[in-house]
Amino acid sequence: MNFKKALVSVPLSVALLVPGYNVLADEHVEKPTVTNAAVDLRSDLDRLFSEHAYLAMTAMRKGANGEKDFNQVAEALNGNTKDLTAAISSVYGDEAGSKFNEMWSSHIGYFVDYVKATAGNDEGAKQKALENLQRYKNDFSAFISTATEGKLAEEQLAKGLQTHVDQLINGFNAFVEGDYEKAYMIQSDAMEHLYMTSKGLSSAIVSQNPDKFNNTKAVTKAADLRSNLNFLLSEHFALAQQAMQNGINGDPEFDANVKVLNQNTEELSAAIASVYGKEAGMKFKEMWSEHIGYFVDYVKATAATDDAAKQEALDNLNQYRMDFSKFISTATEGRVEADALAQGLQTHVDQLVGAFNSYNEGDYTNTWMKAREGYEHMFTPANLFSSAFVAQFPEMFTGMPEMPETGMGGMSQEKEIMWMLWALPILLFAAIPFVKRKEQSAE
Repeated sequence: MNFKKALVSVPLSVALLVPGYNVLADEHVEKPTVTNAAVDLRSDLDRLFSEHAYLAMTAMRKGANGEKDFNQVAEALNGNTKDLTAAISSVYGDEAGSKFNEMWSSHIGYFVDYVKATAGNDEGAKQKALENLQRYKNDFSAFISTATEGKLAEEQLAKGLQTHVDQLINGFNAFVEGDYEKAYMIQSDAMEHLYMTSKGLSSAIVSQNPDKFNNTKAVTKAADLRSNLNFLLSEHFALAQQAMQNGINGDPEFDANVKVLNQNTEELSAAIASVYGKEAGMKFKEMWSEHIGYFVDYVKATAATDDAAKQEALDNLNQYRMDFSKFISTATEGRVEADALAQGLQTHVDQLVGAFNSYNEGDYTNTWMKAREGYEHMFTPANLFSSAFVAQFPEMFTGMPEMPETGMGGMSQEKEIMWMLWALPILLFAAIPFVKRKEQSAE
C-alpha cells in the first residue's frame, strides 16, 4: 500500500500568486482545523489501529524467539483490543462492541496459532491458521459493512483485511528467515496501512452520526496533515523503543531496525523542509538524528554499566529538548510554545528511557505499560504541530481531499496523494511532497 509514496509538485495557490487575495476572505468558508469531534475520532482510531500492528508484529517475533516479555506484550495487545472495543461500543452499542471484541480477538489468536505452528514446523497447522484468517476476513468485512450501513463496501473491506493479514504473515516470515530489513520495512507498511482503516471507518461513522460530531468532517486536508504526523511521530517511538531493546540484547535485527528508524527521520525532515525550506529541513534532521543518537548512547552506557556515560546521555537529551523546542517555536512563529514543547519532550524522553530501564531490569509489565503510554503520547505533538502549520498557512488547507474507495485500508494496488504540507509564501512555486518512501516490501 502506497498512500504516501508519490512525490508530487502542484501549482502555487491563487492566494500566493495574486497579491491581496485570500481564499478565506469569504465569510462562508470555514477556517481549516485539525481539532474537532470528527478529526479527533479519526486520530483516536489512527492510534488504536496502528498500535495493533506495532504490538502484534512485536508479539509474533517475541513468541517465535521465546522471549521473556512475550506474555506482557500479549497483554498490551489485549489492552489495545479492549480500547478498540470500547471505541466501537461507544458508537454502535455494547452488543456490536461485544461482537467486535470476539472477532478481533479471534484474528489475533489465529496469528498466534501461525507463530506456534512455525515454531513446531507444522505446515498443516500453519495452513489451518491461514484458513481461519481467511474466514475471519470475510466475516469481519460483512460485520463492519453492515454496521456502517454499507458506507464501507464489504468487498473493499475484505481487500484491506487481506492486505493486513499478508503484511503480518509476510513480515513474520521474513523475520524468521533472517531477512530483518524486510521484516521492519513490512512493519512500517503494516502500521501505515491501518491509517487508511481509521480514515475510512471514521468517515463512515461521522457520516452516519453527523449530529453527534457537530456536522464536522473526518476527512479534510487539515485532518490528513494531522494523520500523517500521527503516523510518523508514533512510528518514531515504536522503532526507537524496539531499537533500544534490540541494542541491549545484541539482537541481529538491530541494524535493520535502526535503518528503518533513520528512514522515518528522513521523512519527517522532508516534511519540515516542504514547509520551511531546505535549510530548516536539514537543521531538523541534524537535531532529530542527534537525539536518537543520545538514546543509543544511553543503551551502550547501560550495557557497559557506565553511570557517568548514562548521565552524559541524559544531559545531552536535556540540552536537545531545549534547543529543539526553540527551533520549532521559532519556525512556527510562536504558535508552538517552547516551554510547553520542552515539557512534552521530557515526557517522551522519560517514557523511552523508562520503558528501556524496566525492560533491562526485567519488569516487563512496566515496560509495556510505558510503551503504550509513550506511543499514545506521540499523538499530542502531532496535534500540536499540525495545528501550528494550519494556522500559519490556512489558505492551503481549505476544501476537501478526495475520499478513495478504500474500505478498511484496501489500497494495496493503488496510490493516494495525501496532501500534507504546503510551501512557504516566499517561494514562487509550491512543492508538496510527503510520502512514504519505500517500495512495497510485502511483495
